[in-house]
Amino acid sequence: MNNIRNIAIIAHVDHGKTTLVDQLLKLSGTLKDNEQIAERAMDSNAIERERGITILAKNTAINYKDYRINIMDTPGHADFGGEVERIMNMVDGVLLVVDAYEGTMPQTRFVLKKALEAKVKPIVVINKVDRPVVRINEVMDEVLELFMELGADDNQLDFPTVFVSALMGTSSLDPDIATQVPNMDCLFDMIIKEIPAPLVDEEGGLQFQPALLDYNDYVGRIGIGRIQRGKVKVNETVVCLRADGTKTQFRVQKLFGFLGLHRIEIDEASAGDIVAIAGLADIGVGETVCTMGYEEPLPLLRVDEPTIQMVFGTNTSPFAGKEGKFVTASKVEERLFKETNRDVSLKIERVPNAEEWIVSGRGELHLSILIENMRREGFELQVSKPKVIIKEIDGVKCEPYEEVFIEAPDECIGSIIESLGFRRGSLENMESDNGMTKVHYIIPSRGLIGFMTNFLTMTKGYGIINHSFLDYRPMEGDAVGERQLGVLVSIDTGQTTAYALGGVEDRGVMFVGPGVDVYEGMIVGEHSRDNDLVVNVTKGKQLTNTRSSTKDSTVVLKKPRIFNLEACLDYINDDELVEVTPQNIRLRKRLLTENERRKAYTRKMNG
Repeated sequence: MNNIRNIAIIAHVDHGKTTLVDQLLKLSGTLKDNEQIAERAMDSNAIERERGITILAKNTAINYKDYRINIMDTPGHADFGGEVERIMNMVDGVLLVVDAYEGTMPQTRFVLKKALEAKVKPIVVINKVDRPVVRINEVMDEVLELFMELGADDNQLDFPTVFVSALMGTSSLDPDIATQVPNMDCLFDMIIKEIPAPLVDEEGGLQFQPALLDYNDYVGRIGIGRIQRGKVKVNETVVCLRADGTKTQFRVQKLFGFLGLHRIEIDEASAGDIVAIAGLADIGVGETVCTMGYEEPLPLLRVDEPTIQMVFGTNTSPFAGKEGKFVTASKVEERLFKETNRDVSLKIERVPNAEEWIVSGRGELHLSILIENMRREGFELQVSKPKVIIKEIDGVKCEPYEEVFIEAPDECIGSIIESLGFRRGSLENMESDNGMTKVHYIIPSRGLIGFMTNFLTMTKGYGIINHSFLDYRPMEGDAVGERQLGVLVSIDTGQTTAYALGGVEDRGVMFVGPGVDVYEGMIVGEHSRDNDLVVNVTKGKQLTNTRSSTKDSTVVLKKPRIFNLEACLDYINDDELVEVTPQNIRLRKRLLTENERRKAYTRKMNG
């Protein structure tokens, strides 16, 4: 047990956590000679690799000298913050990775706050020291200020610092870049010296608490956590003390340890080890697994409550079933409930008498990644605009608020301030430096829905925005951040023509080009005014003996605006849906015919 070290790597998004884990795996000598490590090996999901973000916490272990170092690679994004919090119960120290140029960022504050609250030992790792422009001394001052701001005690303030380039695989204990050496030994030695061995009891009955979940079709749910006391063996009968106070006996079917890139089957494990236990199909986060007769529960772990919800439904568009493999309600429901086996922050609730489900999560990114995964697996579905979850606290209606940090060029900041003011944001702080302005806002979460797409346009892609959940506060006023402009809605089903688009595009911005299949009620563009307009985009040119069909090719169209999934979710209003299939993402009206929409509008006005 004294030769075990359990650490988590925490940082802001894109500060190099996963790349650092790659180097630690590579340079520790844990991998066999024939094992090749892919870049960002811990990001196993295709979306994680594409976006360069860690979505679910991963764990690995390395052998260095006579020590076993268990490493947890955590998400940096606030939507997945619940994972960070629970991981702190499994480790005795953290590596806080900070970019040598960007310094402390909003998520650095968020993850460090969780670590300091859990009283784990921090080591600060200043990464990317090989960049052409670095601010190492200023960044170190920023880190110290952040520790003091977050109320670190004297022991936590006395943190050691290591300077590394995770990309190049070099490290040093000196901020001078010339002292970098081509290995990570300084960091390994610092972990062994500074991070305490697990404070656990090897004697006595088993106590094991899952902090993370995994799932496979053969053994069901798998609980991943640290053994706090005693030992566990395969085929042993144990008791699970449930969150609701009940008890369930089960047999340990499989026991997994971790080494390098592999999850390996083991026969037994003892206190201090981080392991995965399979055998109880519905094991939950925070429950305690004990030896029979020694039934003492550990304190329950808190799981962050969802703040945003969307309605998922089976696809009801005229194109339903043409592009996907899984289109029925039973398949969609099975897949959604399967996701809750892995993701404890996700809540699913069936809507009575409808093929719809209310899906609640930690943020837009959290839910959009679930939709994207389902789309890639062959599902067809339609989803509504994200809505914040309103809570009643002491008889008062409350809504979630977020802290927003924005950095953008000076010339863009005026329109950003105007937009956030319209969305009921309150400016807390503002500072300018070198042509860039940083602003800090507190804003209702619903004010941020639909803001991202505008933000990218306003800053021409040069802005950086980060936000994290703050707390629940009393609701003020009605809807904020609704789209101001109407949309262009197709009146017909068919294929778009250049001729028809040419006649419509002066009414607004088109979302489709020629030769695209559309249906009645599908949104094909944005109107330049605040009302919706029905248009015909499938009309062909009438041919006569004096006009030739080749004239059609002389129509020059503007490039249509293309949306990704998040932009679609941001864009739609309450009476609209996003249709998601493996091949296409389409915007549509909830009611497809103009007649139905008129009747609904009349009912709303009268009632």
